[in-house]
Amino acid sequence: MRARHWVPAVVVLAGVVLAVGTVFVRGGGEPEPAGPVSGPVDAHAGGATLAASIDAAQRRLKAVPKDWSTWAALGSAYVQQARVTGNPAFYPKAEGALRRSLELESATNWQALVGMGALANARHDFPAALDWGRKAEKLNALAGSAQGVIVDALTQLGSYQEARDAVQRMLDVEPGISAFARASYDLELRGDVPRAKYALQRALDDAAAPADVAFCRYYLGELAFNAGDPAGALTEYDRAIAADASYQLAYAGRGKAAFALGRTEPALADYARVTQALPLPELLAEYGDVLAAAGRPDQARQQYDLLAAAQALFAANGVVDKLTAARFAADHDQPVDALTDARAEFAARPNALAADTLAWALHRNGRDEEALPHADAAVNLGWRNAALYYHRGAILAALGDREKARADLTTAMAINPHFDPLQAPAARTLLDTLGGPA
Repeated sequence: MRARHWVPAVVVLAGVVLAVGTVFVRGGGEPEPAGPVSGPVDAHAGGATLAASIDAAQRRLKAVPKDWSTWAALGSAYVQQARVTGNPAFYPKAEGALRRSLELESATNWQALVGMGALANARHDFPAALDWGRKAEKLNALAGSAQGVIVDALTQLGSYQEARDAVQRMLDVEPGISAFARASYDLELRGDVPRAKYALQRALDDAAAPADVAFCRYYLGELAFNAGDPAGALTEYDRAIAADASYQLAYAGRGKAAFALGRTEPALADYARVTQALPLPELLAEYGDVLAAAGRPDQARQQYDLLAAAQALFAANGVVDKLTAARFAADHDQPVDALTDARAEFAARPNALAADTLAWALHRNGRDEEALPHADAAVNLGWRNAALYYHRGAILAALGDREKARADLTTAMAINPHFDPLQAPAARTLLDTLGGPA
């Protein structure tokens, strides 16, 4: 429901041609539990395996406290544990372990540099992440994980051409699940959904561990949902859960797909489950919006209160996320707060989604002439994102350009008429007031 210009690039790999980024890493790769580790934990280790790896690393460090490679692996595992559990308290632990690793070995320790980069990306400090990734790349140019840190940082900073180049390097040196997933996101951003799906299918072909299969199926579901196919998305989310029932994001996906299909009670049950297990601010916001759309405002407010508490917890552990705050405020009648946060977000990472968020916040403050250039920049990527077109359509309508507004709103509804439980109905209503689909 929440959102995720590029000139085409071509990736040639093993006879496969792909036109090729995401802060959400769409791979496998666990640390060896019994000894030192050669590289960082990858981005979608399963929860049980991850906990076992952390326990094994802690036990080894009690026996060999100066084992810098295990310190690096432990720090990277803590970063992933924060993602798996939605508990940002693991980030300070991660930083402590990674810095200890670098204290013990700095000349060759690209693993800890990658871990620090992943931590900085998780905290939304993308310039720092890019710096850590570049340092790791200098020590080991063949490390796909270093390229992954670089891709994610560059994408979030809006440096799309450089991000594509890093995707290419990642595919060259380590053509596995994480590389294909990033290629898929790049394709999605440019509006090439069929090849984005193909790249994810390539990732799925490489997946063996249940968590990896669930990861790929979940993002295949996201592609389907964002393309306006909630039934197809539901199938993929169910497959993700069948592969790994602990993969919590699949329950959120299943919830939004079920709600789009009119299955309110199963949708609410899935959202209740996932927000208990993974209380991320964006998921709490989604759950609250679904409750509000289902006519349960008191329960929605409870989730919004939890959202505020979660945001405070993340901020206390070094995570700066003005994007979620700005989008929520803009959609919930808090225009001044929305604009303050959107300006800060766009200044920090001027990517397409931040541009759209700033445009929407400006619109909510009645500053549509100022909003329109940012809305134009957001859609210039070619991204088939219904929310972006709804936002620009609303801005154009406010400026009196009815025909262009109708065209954008029609495009939004054609891409995905279920893009948001509250905003999609608002988009349909606005389109109707303008005379219906163009």
